Amino acid sequence: MRRVRQRNTAPEEALARMLRSVGLAYRRNVRTLPGSPDFANKRRGWAIFVNGCYWHHHTGCRRATTPKNNAAFWTQKFADNRRRDARKIVELRRRGIRVLVVWECELADGDRLRRRLSNLREPNRV
Repeated sequence: MRRVRQRNTAPEEALARMLRSVGLAYRRNVRTLPGSPDFANKRRGWAIFVNGCYWHHHTGCRRATTPKNNAAFWTQKFADNRRRDARKIVELRRRGIRVLVVWECELADGDRLRRRLSNLREPNRV
């Protein structure tokens, strides 16, 4: 697991290109916010997490598999990841920050994702 990258992953790079294409300014891996969102704009009040379908166990996604070896460990790990994600999202929303979670598999439908991202420009929408 040490080899698994945490920053500048291919899905993050793809989303960064989309954010630039819709004209949104951002900072990466903002450590001053709970959960260190992958992309955030504190002045505009939004944060984006790019979740890998496997590591964050995207419900209903074919990429969210559980290894057969040591299945109990992996099941617990995925549950802990999801619990931590939910806790950080709640903390951000309490601060008045709009949170968007982008799943790795959603990057395939660029037009739909660009529409979701463009909603971040409007203060009361996500």
